[in-house]
Amino acid sequence: QMQLEESGGGLVQPGGSLRLSCAENRTFFTFYLMAWYRQAPGNRQDPGKKRELIALITTDGRIDYADSVKDRFTITRDGAKNTVHLQMNSLKPEDTGVYYCNAAFQWPPPGDSWGQGTQVTVSS
Repeated sequence: QMQLEESGGGLVQPGGSLRLSCAENRTFFTFYLMAWYRQAPGNRQDPGKKRELIALITTDGRIDYADSVKDRFTITRDGAKNTVHLQMNSLKPEDTGVYYCNAAFQWPPPGDSWGQGTQVTVSS
């Protein structure tokens, strides 16, 4: 498994935008798919929320989004590099959570390589 490096999280007001980036620069091989997962904060009723697949992109052009972010988030990749971005627009409080980058050399997701996570907080 490879270590992915994320950047770009932070605090933003509802309706605002953030751009997350993720890169892996050590391997000579190209990941087949790269993806973003989100883990929402837990609560008393559900203290251990699972990581939710938000968006993925493959080298042969497949792009998928969770229904909750469709038309607001855009995933892109830098050519054949192991670099992926997530442009998040029209952010809502329910988008709050830790965002994790994930990568795999083959289908299906998730792969074995994860980033450390970056916090996104949407609040006024």
